[in-house]
Amino acid sequence: QVQLVESGGGLVQAGGSLRLSCAASGRSFSTYAMGWFRQAPGKEREFVAALTRSGDRLYYAESVKGRFIISRDNGKNTGYLEMNSLKPEDTAVYYCAADTNRPSWARVSTIPREYDYWGQGTQVTVSS
Repeated sequence: QVQLVESGGGLVQAGGSLRLSCAASGRSFSTYAMGWFRQAPGKEREFVAALTRSGDRLYYAESVKGRFIISRDNGKNTGYLEMNSLKPEDTAVYYCAADTNRPSWARVSTIPREYDYWGQGTQVTVSS
């Protein structure tokens, strides 16, 4: 079992920055891949970024590459998503997710249904 709690969302002007956190508990944090997804009103949940158990391999959606940075601190059982140069189209509820079934050698997934634990989400609103 894994419990995930996101924090750090809020309202920010375009061009600003936010740092989201994902506090994990339950199963050892270093034993599963972690991802961030987002869902805007009326749209499907979409992949934002993910990283492997050790954090040595990072993956980003094209829409956020160069602006967002995903990271994790396994000693603190916490994952992070640093978001810079925010745009109004980044407005969404952001979720962290755990993929506990993926082998350590495998590429992380960008598909929401392949993640088996989810946080409750945190709202990010970017004003123009």
